[in-house]
Amino acid sequence: MCKSGDGDLRRARKGLATEALSKPVSFSHSGERGDEESVVWRQAADFLVMNLMIPIHDSAGGASFAVKVHPRAKKNAVTGELGDALKVSLTTPPVEGRANEACIEFFAKLLKVPRSSITIASGHTSRNKVLRIAGLTADELRKRLEQ
Repeated sequence: MCKSGDGDLRRARKGLATEALSKPVSFSHSGERGDEESVVWRQAADFLVMNLMIPIHDSAGGASFAVKVHPRAKKNAVTGELGDALKVSLTTPPVEGRANEACIEFFAKLLKVPRSSITIASGHTSRNKVLRIAGLTADELRKRLEQ
């Protein structure tokens, strides 16, 4: 049995996620807008705070969460969630681990942590990955996303 309303709901959620990332965000104290790259990172953080429904788990050595990576996208961005995973678009292709490195770099900039503190706990050759942020608990990770 096909439910035509399900597709409409999915398209509407995707549209809301895209709309949330496309709005310009001013985040400096003086009201000035930062450079374009900073605005993109801030939009991604704002999207996470407002819409984060994925579980973040405390694990040995840090906090971990699931990510669904879409390689070869037009731009690097958080595009929504898929089940219990955060959906992320990356411009790099999945060749020789470049998408994994881009994923680590994206979250390092987003969370303002060193790249060395982010590891891929599972899913090195899959689009579905589990990222571990070393030295942070789940509560600390949520607080960093809220800033």
